[in-house]
Amino acid sequence: MKVLAAVDNTPESQTALAYVCHLLEHFDAEVHALYVRPDEPKIAADSFYAPFFSKDGLKNWINGETLEVERKVDESCEYCLAGKVPCEPVTVAGDPSEAILDTASDGSYDLIVLGSHGYSALRGFLLGTVHAKVLHHSRIPVLIVRDFKEIRRVLVAYRGSRCDQEALEFLGPLLSRKKPKIVILHVQDKEGSSETGEVCLSQGRASLGRLGHEPEVLTKEGDFVDEVLKESRSARYDLVVLGAYGNDKPRLLRMLSDHALNLVRSTTLPVLVFRKKSNS
Repeated sequence: MKVLAAVDNTPESQTALAYVCHLLEHFDAEVHALYVRPDEPKIAADSFYAPFFSKDGLKNWINGETLEVERKVDESCEYCLAGKVPCEPVTVAGDPSEAILDTASDGSYDLIVLGSHGYSALRGFLLGTVHAKVLHHSRIPVLIVRDFKEIRRVLVAYRGSRCDQEALEFLGPLLSRKKPKIVILHVQDKEGSSETGEVCLSQGRASLGRLGHEPEVLTKEGDFVDEVLKESRSARYDLVVLGAYGNDKPRLLRMLSDHALNLVRSTTLPVLVFRKKSNS
């Protein structure tokens, strides 16, 4: 697995890097820590910076920020190296969201990792513009990290969609060494078919079972996001997983479902939003 972890000078991004290193320890993977260096010409054209920096001063500030981020990346990468996972810094210049998406596509990565603060559970407050753009337009899974926790209990938010099923198949090998407790929560709406959901859940259980997992299955009825949030708060979960597409969104559009977006916005837990890797 090839992983792209976006980093900057904030503690949240370094926590995200350490978290994914913990997630992948002793797994066949490599991690690249991507720092998007500010684009000097674009910053110079922004009048906000004009009173504070000369041309040389701006260049020195950018260079200083880059060195500081690289120093922090070296420290965070120690988690990867301790777990036998290669970790290397990568620096590019440009717009953060565009650079992350372009690098992920050009480098044939399998997962994007972003750090985000977790001190408020207000809807819409936890998701910045970079996170939103990457989540909407990424063609690979995206992991949003709020805090560093040892992964012992995982909640899979399940709607019965094909994408949710593929998320289980992606998750199984990823956690094959850690063997956390996995809970598959199937939220059934009043108009949905319980028989279809049970068939999909059986497939999910079988997929995880082949990899040595023994998932627990919960079935609830009601609003998808509300029920997932209630369950995530009722037990000490360390990761929430769901598919990017729901039954209400054609997957060909590759746009994040409202369910997935609202869940990411509303929880302070790390969230893995799964998309099947696409090259088109």
